[in-house]
Order: sequence, then C-alpha cells, then structure tokens
Amino acid sequence: MMNTVYYDPPFSDERRREELYQGQLLVYSPRRSTLAFIEFARKLIEETFAPYDPESAQRHLSVEQYADLLGKLKPNFIHHSESKALMGNIFAEMGCDLDKTYFDVPKMRSSTSDNYLTTGIAYAWHPHRDTWYSAPPCQINWWIPIYDIQSNNAMAFHPQYWNVPVKNSSKGYNYYVWNQQNRGAHVARFLKEDPRPLPKPTESIVLDPQIRLIVPAGGIILFSGAQMHSSVPNTSGKTRFSIDFRVVHLDDVASKRGASRTDEECTGTTMRDYLRATDLAHIPDELVALYDDETVSGGKLVYTTEEKQDR
Repeated sequence: MMNTVYYDPPFSDERRREELYQGQLLVYSPRRSTLAFIEFARKLIEETFAPYDPESAQRHLSVEQYADLLGKLKPNFIHHSESKALMGNIFAEMGCDLDKTYFDVPKMRSSTSDNYLTTGIAYAWHPHRDTWYSAPPCQINWWIPIYDIQSNNAMAFHPQYWNVPVKNSSKGYNYYVWNQQNRGAHVARFLKEDPRPLPKPTESIVLDPQIRLIVPAGGIILFSGAQMHSSVPNTSGKTRFSIDFRVVHLDDVASKRGASRTDEECTGTTMRDYLRATDLAHIPDELVALYDDETVSGGKLVYTTEEKQDR
C-alpha cells in the first residue's frame, strides 16, 4: 500500500528500489550533481528564449514561435553528450551501481501556464501510469525541477490507485507502432489538439486526495513507473521546466522484479531504450527477450536519435 513519503532517506539503492516497488515516494534535496545538471539545462533554455525570461517567455511569443523553439531545444538537451555525462554523476552520488544501472535519455518537460500550450511538444499529462506505455515493472522514474516549482505548476500523484485497477485504453498501445507513427519533429505541430492515441483512463477517476511534492530546483522525486500521476493544471503564471528520466537495475530486469502488474494491456517493451551508466551499452538481448512478445516483428523496436523529442 502506498502510504509513505521519505525525505532524504539513508537507504541503499537496493532498499530504495524495494520501497518504490511497494508504492512509496522518495524525495531528495538538491545534490551537487543535480545542481550541475540543472545549471547545464538552464544554460540551454536561457539561450533558446533570450532575451526573455524562460518562465515568462510565453507572454512574448506566439504559440507557433514557442513550439518551434521547444522543437529545437528539447532534442538538443536530450541528445547532448553533456547530459549523459552529468547523469552518470547523479547516479554515482546517489549510490547506484553504475555497472548495473541503465537509463533512458533524459527528457526536458515544459508545462506552460493558463493553457497556453498543452499539446504536442508541451503535452499536459492526464492521469496515467508509465506501465500503460510498455514500461517494465522495474522502471523507476527520476523527476528534477530545473527552476523552483509551486503547488499550482507541479506534478500530482494519486495514491488511491496504487495496485487498484483502472479501466484504460492501453490495450490499443504497442510501443513499436508508437515509435513508427507517433514520434518525431511533427509532434511540435500539434498546437491545439493532440491526435496521438495516448493511453488514458476510460472510466471516471477521483483525482483528490492527491499528493504534490514541492522540491527546490535540483531536488529529486523518485517513483515507480506503476504509480498513477499527472500534470497539475498550471495556473502559476510561470512555465514549469523539469527533467525526467527512467532507470532500471540489471538484476531486477533479469529476475523480473518490480511493482505488481495491475491493469496494463499494452504490448511491446521499452527495454531496448535503456543505456548502461558506465559506457552507454544496451541491455543484453537475452534479457530484453524476457519482456518481448509476438509484436516484435512490427513497427520500430527503437526510435532513432533524430526522432527523439518527447514521449
């Protein structure tokens, strides 16, 4: 049962993963490594939106201009060699075994205020689990705000749905078809509506009570990919910029350890996307095969560097 938020717990990585698989949330204050990461991210953001303050740039730009800038900024951050190097420093400072820690490329997220842009490249996320999107049960999400956040531009967790099935549309989601049809630069053109078939609840769910964790810029929120979470409707007057990335531990991949499966009906697996923290090697094929299914022959198993922008 999800019932605890731990703040700066002195856990080993093994204990940390076990708590997350049980639905608990972990919060860490800013580290030297995370502050270096957000400093790098801020540099790219501020260069992109100059001469405007990035948190208020939406007031000075058309939606089309704004989306165009994000369409250049986000891939640059995601695939910059410095991003991967800085992530390795974070894992080391957080006590991870770098030989067994595998990560997906870091995503830069932007949540604009007052419904300015909530589709495509700045998608405002409805309640969902990452496991509806073909993530494995052992996936752990790391979330780091780049600038300070507030309750009204943060992320929300919905703990009442931990291990509680919710009717959803994940049955129609195949990761390989998604890679083939719904990723790439064209996402930045979705300015008013987002036609992508994103898995979401198909029954009414109760959003309250909810948990909003407010950490300083450079703080870390860790949660299981099976955790129900959503974007808080941003009414702060400021655009929220954040970083998130997904991590798996090789031992958990091999033993198929992780959070309990609840209501996922998607197909395919994201397991080919993870890179080893030491040398960026992929997870061995024989372990990926543990998560594959009969859809492996359709679509794109992995998406290319040029196409990566957002989920």
